[in-house]
Amino acid sequence: MTSCHVADDPIKKVAIFGGTHGNELTGVFLVKHWLENGTEIQRTGLEVKPFITNPRAVKKCTRYVDCDLNRVFDPENLGKKMSEDLPYEVRRAQEINHLFGPKDSEDSYDIIFDLHNTTSNMGCTLILEDSRNDFLIQMFHYIKMSLAPLPCYVYLTEHPSLKYATTRSIAKYAVGIEVGPQPQGVLRADILDQMRKMIKHALDFIHNFNEGKEFPPCAIEVYKIMEKVDYPRNKSGEIAAIIHPKLQDQDWKPLHPGDPVFLTLDGKTIPLGGDCTVYPVFVNEAAYYEKKEAFAKTTKLTLNAKSICSSLQLEITYSSFVIEYLEKF
Repeated sequence: MTSCHVADDPIKKVAIFGGTHGNELTGVFLVKHWLENGTEIQRTGLEVKPFITNPRAVKKCTRYVDCDLNRVFDPENLGKKMSEDLPYEVRRAQEINHLFGPKDSEDSYDIIFDLHNTTSNMGCTLILEDSRNDFLIQMFHYIKMSLAPLPCYVYLTEHPSLKYATTRSIAKYAVGIEVGPQPQGVLRADILDQMRKMIKHALDFIHNFNEGKEFPPCAIEVYKIMEKVDYPRNKSGEIAAIIHPKLQDQDWKPLHPGDPVFLTLDGKTIPLGGDCTVYPVFVNEAAYYEKKEAFAKTTKLTLNAKSICSSLQLEITYSSFVIEYLEKF
């Protein structure tokens, strides 16, 4: 019999979101291409739907129109009575929830890949929202191994107060894909190629899973968010210091107590406080100035996943066992 510990139903419905933020152009560009010719994202027995999530922001090449679409998929906003008085992104969130959800229901899409760019030097990044999800840990392990030797980092956003209601959270399995550095409103061929490969490998994993492949136990290194750090500010609330040159572009690199973090205009260095080494991410991200976030501190840890296979594999294994048993008699 199979040694598989976790058996899930085959994946049937997958969505690929681009344009959640309208000025992050790699996802927009890829999704528009796949809407015209989706051959490369199709897999046998799998429905894959590319979708532009925030078309008004995409048209204006801006992050959002009224408010951040990637922050409003909470019960309060999704439950508001539809009205033209609501912010555009709240209305759009309700439309998306209707098309791909409802959130937390059996009818919701199995997986949503939400494509993003960052101005930070994050490279290929997978965003995980649940540290206990064997299926996603296995998928991320597969993507990381397939991309090697190109690094691929996993950012774990599981936190009681810092986790937010993302666009992708309406799916049973939420996958954030973040690739950078890339300026807002700009396309880079290398960044596009990396994101395209991440989606390819993710879809290949799903196809293999659906076909009955068993994935043995695995482990991945992740960076779990600890806290978000604001810029130093003056009495008027304005930024009083900028990211230090020695921290700039050093996402995922160890940052020790006493290391330079900020630099004032009069040349004063502000070091990292505390007593533990952290790993900074989203360093000097352009979109986070309005959110008062200079970078996020993370801690590095290892997540383990049990072996997984689809229920199809169990059916095949069971049938083979029965046939073998009957042939003996």
